[in-house]
Amino acid sequence: MIRAAVVGAAGYIGGELLRLLVNHPQVEVVNAVSRTLRGRPVDSVHPNLRGRTRLAFSSYDQLGHCDVLFLATPHRETMQRMPEYLATAGVVIDLSGDFRLRDTDVYEDYYGTPHEAPGLLGTFTQGIPEFHRERLRTADRISVPGCMATAGILSLEPLARAGLIQDDITVDARTGSSGSGAKAGSENLHAERSGALRVFAPTRHRHEAEIAQATGHTVRMTATGIEAVRGVQLLCRASLADGVDERAIRATYRSRYADEPFVRIVAARRGMHRFPDAKILSGSNFCDIGFALDRGAATVTVIAALDNLVKGGAGNAVQCMNVRFGEPEERGLEFTGLHPN
Repeated sequence: MIRAAVVGAAGYIGGELLRLLVNHPQVEVVNAVSRTLRGRPVDSVHPNLRGRTRLAFSSYDQLGHCDVLFLATPHRETMQRMPEYLATAGVVIDLSGDFRLRDTDVYEDYYGTPHEAPGLLGTFTQGIPEFHRERLRTADRISVPGCMATAGILSLEPLARAGLIQDDITVDARTGSSGSGAKAGSENLHAERSGALRVFAPTRHRHEAEIAQATGHTVRMTATGIEAVRGVQLLCRASLADGVDERAIRATYRSRYADEPFVRIVAARRGMHRFPDAKILSGSNFCDIGFALDRGAATVTVIAALDNLVKGGAGNAVQCMNVRFGEPEERGLEFTGLHPN
């Protein structure tokens, strides 16, 4: 059994980690750490876990050694405590933003503070199994990308690597309210969020830097909060290189993802679900990718969707754990989503 612990277990990502881990046949969850809820049953905060676990929240000083430590902790705080975390577990999987960007100047630009552990940046492997599977097999330090970054990287990197797109990429991202976390401010009250389409990052969303790092292109990203609780959908627009047509794009995606269990190319030409829709992915670890060409303008619009808490967070982290510990990659992540929901 893999002995796992979660720090930041009371939040939405922490709760999603617990949901996946307590149902994983090869995992024993030994600690669910919360700064303020020590002693309270986990299912008092995550009621979907009633009858599935008898865990109670523990404090950080109760955190003993474990095989894998998941960090669902705040940006900035994580890098300050990372040396302590690394001493606690053989494998650390970080879901904060502190070790996603390799360049300290870029980090300071997007996060507004200097990086406090620059010497550790190069020791983390990016937590996208589709691109870094071989490194993940032996990685002891893993940094899981942000939810919108994961959708953007999975959908754009194959085209960029194959030289099918050129110049700047624009990304129009929409995200559900759970992306703001369990302690979001007044702007995420139901009375404020219901029915809203609120542009909260008209420029320079942090995940823009992650997509740029992965693709090698300049990325300009806008993010909008929508009424849904779960889900991310990205519309990414790029100019096509000379001679690139629909067949080349389709062949590139199919070749790149033919053997990937959690990336699906949506290629239907008609019907309600001919493009990726985050609603049908709720609770699942899939990322769906589709595209449309504007033939007159020689541009492509790439559409990507995922559940921000699963493939955009906790599910991706568990997938990385499976790779690292030699488990079947789909173990514990078999849920297919719901339709209708």
